Amino acid sequence: MERTPYQKKIIERYYDHKKTIMSQKLGELTTELYLADENKRQPIWKRVAAALAQLGVNEVSIEQLVNMNNPSKLAEFIQKNRLS
Repeated sequence: MERTPYQKKIIERYYDHKKTIMSQKLGELTTELYLADENKRQPIWKRVAAALAQLGVNEVSIEQLVNMNNPSKLAEFIQKNRLS
């Protein structure tokens, strides 16, 4: 499929700002985790894992964070690794 120059620019800008977009998404997901009931956190953690993977975080770290099920630890990790 051939893209127009306009579409190519949009795609290019997305990839230029991908880290910023994923970091913002992680911040929003962290807030959602704080506000979610314990039994509604699992789908949010899956989205967190996907966002962290997009940012290049290794699988072991992602698995540890998800298994902790602690939004505070996620916030610390984000801050410590300057993902935001």
